Amino acid sequence: MATFPFEIHAREGAARTGVLKTSRGDIRTPAFMPVGTAATVKAMYMDQVEQAGADIILGNTYHLMLRPGAERVHRLGGLHKFSGWSGPMLTDSGGFQVWSLSQLRKMDKDGVTFRSHIDGSEHRLTPARSIEIQADLLGADISMQLDECTDFPCTHEEAERSLDLSLDWGQKSLDAFGTRDAQTLFGIVQGSNFADLREKSAKGVVSQGFGGIALGGLAVGEGHDQMCATIDMTMPHLPDHLPRYVMGVGKPIDLVESVARGIDMFDCVLPTRAGRHGQAWTWDGPINLKNAKFAEDLSPVDEAVNCPASNDYSKAYLHHLIRSGEYLGSMILSWHNTAFFQALMARMRVAIADGSFADLRAELSDRWSETKSSPRA
Repeated sequence: MATFPFEIHAREGAARTGVLKTSRGDIRTPAFMPVGTAATVKAMYMDQVEQAGADIILGNTYHLMLRPGAERVHRLGGLHKFSGWSGPMLTDSGGFQVWSLSQLRKMDKDGVTFRSHIDGSEHRLTPARSIEIQADLLGADISMQLDECTDFPCTHEEAERSLDLSLDWGQKSLDAFGTRDAQTLFGIVQGSNFADLREKSAKGVVSQGFGGIALGGLAVGEGHDQMCATIDMTMPHLPDHLPRYVMGVGKPIDLVESVARGIDMFDCVLPTRAGRHGQAWTWDGPINLKNAKFAEDLSPVDEAVNCPASNDYSKAYLHHLIRSGEYLGSMILSWHNTAFFQALMARMRVAIADGSFADLRAELSDRWSETKSSPRA
């Protein structure tokens, strides 16, 4: 299995900035991956995603295996060609979505049998099948091991059983992945919010030999402070030379605090989901453009973000579009939010490189103190 070259160019405290090199292009870290659930970053063209500054996007195994079907995507040239995205792509394993559909699935030691939320058809997902879909059929540059996402809250016994199963599935995922020159596979640490279990899981995942390490079981309702505490208890057990990825996070303040703890990669549906509901994220925090106070506000969404969506449309116009249910409103705000999240990552990369990250962290924490805790993809 290939381990992509990962160069760390600068550090400030635990925060670090660098480049993860893939055959489809470099990923500047810290990196935020827009979520392309069904072979699309919702309400956006792929060239807009690229122009916004994204180096990599995420594809969703569960949704694509159900519709249009992983084999069909493969026949049509793979997910990159099918979607029109030529850069690096990471796919999740499908485990989170299966976990979230608890009424439609049955777990066993070898995998999970579940019914489609679309038509009720029965499907089987195992570590080997997840790898087949991600690496062989979709053609992901970075695949994720199949794991069992741990409930929150849960007992120590439940968390340990879950992480043991995930370690077993991680090895089976590695066995199925085999040796590949241009693709890599990330493992996933579980263990809920128990320090001893996070240590056990992290050490187990590291010993298995993945190309990167993800922190799972976060953004599942634990809140911002518990998320940070869980990262803190996990980081001492992760190697320095591999990229670290927190899955499903998050709000801008979550990204800043995670970067401060040494995390390199993120994904979340928040930018486009918020955009579809009339919310714009700005350097001064989120604003709800449904609010009547914007009805005659001719100022742009955020002049400090270098994006046409951020600069060329007034809040009054966007208020009108959102209140009228016009698709264009969702499109413009999704584009702006995606550009804002990329601008935030770029600003953190620069701040780490020039030694001003601590000041930036303090400034943004003051601005965004009321926006803590994340949704999950």
